[in-house]
Amino acid sequence: MALPKRKHSHARTRKRRTHQKVLLPRLSVCPECKNLRITHRVCPFCGYYQGKEIIRIEAKEKKEKRR
Repeated sequence: MALPKRKHSHARTRKRRTHQKVLLPRLSVCPECKNLRITHRVCPFCGYYQGKEIIRIEAKEKKEKRR
């Protein structure tokens, strides 16, 4: 296997690593419950996606029974 003849400089190494960063998830407002959620995912608070109920959330049902 080939080996490098010289040590890579700090600047060269850092230039290569500039693209290796962790990005924050993109958030959008849920149109049903107005909470923040990750885009293109089911809302974890209300269980809706694109205006349809995909999953039933237990906490939501308990609040409705109290009223």
